[in-house]
Amino acid sequence: MVLFLAKRTVGLLATLLAVSVVVFLVMNVLPGDPVLVILGIDSTPDAQAALREQLGLNAPLADRYVSWIAGVVQGDFGTSHSFGVPVAGLIAERLPLTLALALSATLLTVILALALGVLAGSNHRKPGDWGVMTLSQLGIAIPAFWLSMLLVLLFAVKLRWLPPGGFPGWGDPAAAARALVLPTVALALVQAAVLARVTRSSMLEVLRLDFTRTALATGLSRGRVLWRHVLPNALVPVVTIVGMQFANVVTGTIVIENVFYLPGLGRLIFQAISNRDLLTVQALVLLFAAIVVTANFVVDILYVLIDPRLRGRLA
Repeated sequence: MVLFLAKRTVGLLATLLAVSVVVFLVMNVLPGDPVLVILGIDSTPDAQAALREQLGLNAPLADRYVSWIAGVVQGDFGTSHSFGVPVAGLIAERLPLTLALALSATLLTVILALALGVLAGSNHRKPGDWGVMTLSQLGIAIPAFWLSMLLVLLFAVKLRWLPPGGFPGWGDPAAAARALVLPTVALALVQAAVLARVTRSSMLEVLRLDFTRTALATGLSRGRVLWRHVLPNALVPVVTIVGMQFANVVTGTIVIENVFYLPGLGRLIFQAISNRDLLTVQALVLLFAAIVVTANFVVDILYVLIDPRLRGRLA
């Protein structure tokens, strides 16, 4: 087990290093002068030289990467030219909102998907199964941004139960929670539709195994067999999808935060792109990529914790 964790940790660090190289090269080697992109082609040579010096573009590419990654390791992503403050400060200010939105959406996704997947799997080829599959197909077909607008029209404009957008801050927890309800639902419903189908398929596969029929034959109630024997054995593929979906949810906040005008990382990267703030974009792309890689690492660890067979092989 220790060797397994060590190998996965080394793999995680190597992947993060490779990601940092790719992100840096994409932002610095693609055609086009970043200085001209920021200042425009009509800028003066003196202004261009000053900005080039500020961004460190006069140094060789390898030296710039080493300097940048050394700063990243220490939590220094440089200074945003459009906001005039350290990029790390911008990220620290907006990260809690994005994480709160992503975690709440993932939690709601898991709750809905497990409930609907178990319902469909335990009522195979019955109305409950057909209903869940129909709803999940609709959920997969509806884009999250369009669903967001429908939710705003219904619950904010027509019923006026929830705010249409904006974020009041964490000072008032109740108001903050109300502001996150609609974006959380918009993110979760689409992901829950996919996960419910995976849960159903995995449940059906386990229900056909011999130990399930044996458990039912011994007189255990169907509900107990489903929740205590079938579902735990069906969780391995479900955990895989949850890990990938968390990464999708985090990157999906870029669209949702702009729809609901939430001051998180998703809106920050949109603003940085609009303002041609390359250092901020570079830091945020690296952060989003790191979240995706880390989510996959956590999924690998959860495999071992969920499946006793894997623990036995690693012992």
